[in-house]
Amino acid sequence: MIRILLVDDQAIVREGLRAMLSLEPDMIIVGEASGGREALALVDRVQPDIVLMDVRMPDMDGLTALERIKRAHPDAAVIMVSLYDDADYLYRAVSAGAAGYILKEASRSELVRAVRLTAEGGSIISPNMLRELLDRVSALMAPTPCPPQPTDAALTPREIEVLRCVAEGKTNQEIAEELVVSATTVKTHVQNILQKLNVSDRTQAAVVGLRCGLID
Repeated sequence: MIRILLVDDQAIVREGLRAMLSLEPDMIIVGEASGGREALALVDRVQPDIVLMDVRMPDMDGLTALERIKRAHPDAAVIMVSLYDDADYLYRAVSAGAAGYILKEASRSELVRAVRLTAEGGSIISPNMLRELLDRVSALMAPTPCPPQPTDAALTPREIEVLRCVAEGKTNQEIAEELVVSATTVKTHVQNILQKLNVSDRTQAAVVGLRCGLID
């Protein structure tokens, strides 16, 4: 069961999200918050798998709340939900640790898919947006080599290949077809990459990979 916390200052938005997600047999709404401060307290209390959080809120904005949630709960998966198709918001959200970014105009099927993919450790940023994000990271920040790591913590050549595909926004199945391996094998590689890079999702792995010069 995927445990979801809804965070939005507009009750009607929370009601809409709850109505769409409550229909799914594998999802449950474990809490709702009308602002960032309330969300911080609820994350501690209800331990959600996914936090769906608005970007702009009067009582601590979503980006500030995101940073504090990730600091206290590094494994928490936070999806920012916004009215704004804004590259700056996207960059700031992912840089702060968001698992993804989805617009409020998204359909029910897109929202449900986003939650499921994120719960599985996937990315819910479309390939085009992800590439734009990585290009922006590259332009704003020179690659910085990762600090030396034990041999068993370094990415293998195959894991770097998988990470490059992840940065292109490809699904496990698409990566499997390109590398001529099974989707289960790709899933294992992705899990190893997340662990070695000390990140909680594929989007963060792509960003860290770019920053560290592992991919270009």
